[in-house]
Amino acid sequence: MSAGWLAIAGLGPGAETLVTPEVRDALALATDVIGYAPYVARVAPRPGLTRHASDNRVELDRAGLALALAQAGRRVVVVSSGDPGVFAMAAAVFEAIEQGPPEWRSLDVRVLPGITAMLAAAARAGAPLGHDFCAINLSDNLKPAALIARRLLLAAEADFAIALYNPRSVARPDTLDAAFALLRDAGAGERLVLFARAVSTSEETLRVVPLAGARGEMADMRTLVIVGSSRTRLIARDGTPWLYTPRSAA
Repeated sequence: MSAGWLAIAGLGPGAETLVTPEVRDALALATDVIGYAPYVARVAPRPGLTRHASDNRVELDRAGLALALAQAGRRVVVVSSGDPGVFAMAAAVFEAIEQGPPEWRSLDVRVLPGITAMLAAAARAGAPLGHDFCAINLSDNLKPAALIARRLLLAAEADFAIALYNPRSVARPDTLDAAFALLRDAGAGERLVLFARAVSTSEETLRVVPLAGARGEMADMRTLVIVGSSRTRLIARDGTPWLYTPRSAA
């Protein structure tokens, strides 16, 4: 069996202090780092390390390269932002393993968790995910828009707080407005919405508005949006108010 290994690692939401010691240790031992170019750029170059940066829409190709290198005896870390198991590279690697040669199933593959955006954003704001919640990716690159709409409606009906990933991009300028309109039509217009941009970095901004006044232009691809449940509330105080959802049922 190859002496190589593959770690699928989460780099957290942005701040170096939020990269876990386990991930730091894996990066220190790695011969190769593979990932979407902005995430690979977060790993400092050093002698003995080869960085493989690629485009955002080649996840299976990226996973295949990582597995082939590990099979050849390399120590490989595939990096994602946040947590690699949340809308990120862990699922792509296992999909590649399932479709690939049988030898890949014998490789040493580990998933190293990270702090994902919804948890970092919630912590900065208070505790908006304190009761039942769900996460929905608004990108329609890998699933149809009709499925996204159905999941949003069901989440609103179930009164979940909803973390919205990939809310808006240059290619999808109207996606978030469409989601907000759907939720308002479902009767959720009074819910509170958190816009948390670039959390844990020097560009961090937090903004809370009622869903009735939320607009897509308030977010970009660096923004994590949390739509509260009907129970989510603000605590007014000097400075930034706290946003939280009580743990008690309605």
